[in-house]
Amino acid sequence: MKIIHAANEPGNGSRKVCLAIGVFDGVHLGHQQIIRQTVADAHNHDALALVATFDQHPSVIVAPDRVPPQIYSPAQKYRAIQALGADTLLEITFDKNFSEKSGDVFIRELARDFGTIKSICVGADFVFGHRRSGNVVVLEKLGAELNFQVHGMAELALDGKTVSSTRIREAIRAGDLDKAGQMLGRPYAVCGRVIQGDKIGRQIGFPTANLDLANTVLPPHGVYLASTTFNGRLYHVALNIGIRPTLAAKPQLRVEAHLLDFSGDLYDAELEVEISGKLREERRFQSPAELREQIGRDVAAVRAAI
Repeated sequence: MKIIHAANEPGNGSRKVCLAIGVFDGVHLGHQQIIRQTVADAHNHDALALVATFDQHPSVIVAPDRVPPQIYSPAQKYRAIQALGADTLLEITFDKNFSEKSGDVFIRELARDFGTIKSICVGADFVFGHRRSGNVVVLEKLGAELNFQVHGMAELALDGKTVSSTRIREAIRAGDLDKAGQMLGRPYAVCGRVIQGDKIGRQIGFPTANLDLANTVLPPHGVYLASTTFNGRLYHVALNIGIRPTLAAKPQLRVEAHLLDFSGDLYDAELEVEISGKLREERRFQSPAELREQIGRDVAAVRAAI
């Protein structure tokens, strides 16, 4: 999948395109039907299946006091979109200037820069543009004028409730990772870059990879059974999410992955860690030695689950 950052990049006006537009955090079941419809349209029109999304959540600019934590990192999001068959992803820089653009102008500029849009697919309740001036009705009027088809895809439901990014965040926070995975259409996983830690895990015999998951929604504190793939090899993981009450003089949220039977350097690598269950709650131990013994039991529990 090709990633572009402007609709008028060289060569973009030379082919027909079918567009899916949205934030797509989590690329959940509802998002998937939007992208699949776009891919089907592209096949029917011998066009490019193009997904337009944003480099950050729009609330960062338009409602900075209400920015939701992300479900997926950009890398996770783009891999999920690619897996659905998209040819190209347009990553739009959502800044103050863009936020002041009307919905009408946004679509007209896309039509101008791409040359020929055959269809646009969005969620039925999707709104866009300055002061939420664009919606499916606006798209349909523009489609009639500019000769493209519009799909406003109805919401999907699970257990009688709408599948949404908000609901998935709620499930993750509640520790209902099975429910989150059902709505995502794939097992729940976190993804982040490995950053420098304080090497305390190494000192007590269990080195960990510290994941940078700033502004990511996380499950409740505790130790989790997980797995990851690095350099083509699967590793089982004991994953700790919490403030390390036994070791940390100043509580600070950390997400630390101990990869069983791994040796080597993980710094700056991106790890996607799939979480399959919770082993225990986070708690404070009387000494590092007691903590070390418990981590040993945690690792044994991971091995037993393999």
